[in-house]
Amino acid sequence: MFTGLAAGRGRILAKTKVAGGQALTIKPLFSWDNPLALGESVAVSGVCLTVEKTQDETFTAFASQETLTRSTLSAAREVNLERALKLSDRLGGHIVSGHVDDRGRVLAIAPSGLSREIRFFLPPKLAPLVVEKGSIAVEGISLTVNLVGADYFTVQIIPATLERTTLVDLTPGQEVNLETDILARYVQKLLSGDKPPGLTLEKLAENGFL
Repeated sequence: MFTGLAAGRGRILAKTKVAGGQALTIKPLFSWDNPLALGESVAVSGVCLTVEKTQDETFTAFASQETLTRSTLSAAREVNLERALKLSDRLGGHIVSGHVDDRGRVLAIAPSGLSREIRFFLPPKLAPLVVEKGSIAVEGISLTVNLVGADYFTVQIIPATLERTTLVDLTPGQEVNLETDILARYVQKLLSGDKPPGLTLEKLAENGFL
């Protein structure tokens, strides 16, 4: 699990075709507090990948064809990086699984003081899971939804987030990774009647999710 608060940016140095996907070699453009460990999970622009190799200042992780199809990684050059959440960490953003739902697209960007307001295309199948003042992860970054329509939503990006992430480089027409709030997914499943065994609204409430 992650929080959607990126530690900083990374650069994809190489993409090597391997059976079933690609091996991505990534160089963080900042220093981690502690070196990455083999087998560790890292969110790469919102996609949870496993560290398979570390060398000098880089790490390599495998992205399956399913991951490449569903996300923006096949075209990405710079990415947002976040290590997995520790149980003792503060949850400053929201719970992000690192499992991208689909790709959205930048529709418009407008200045708003020192911040930027960005409107994104929202795939219709995700619309029921996105609500005003709710949370959504865009390129792995935890954001609050300002407005939402049938096929769009808007967010406000503050200066600190622009300085630290790839969101500062977004342009109209660019595709982005979207992950909806995991709680919204479970609630939708419960309300549809197609719920996992043993999962009820009461169970969610008991565990502090409602």
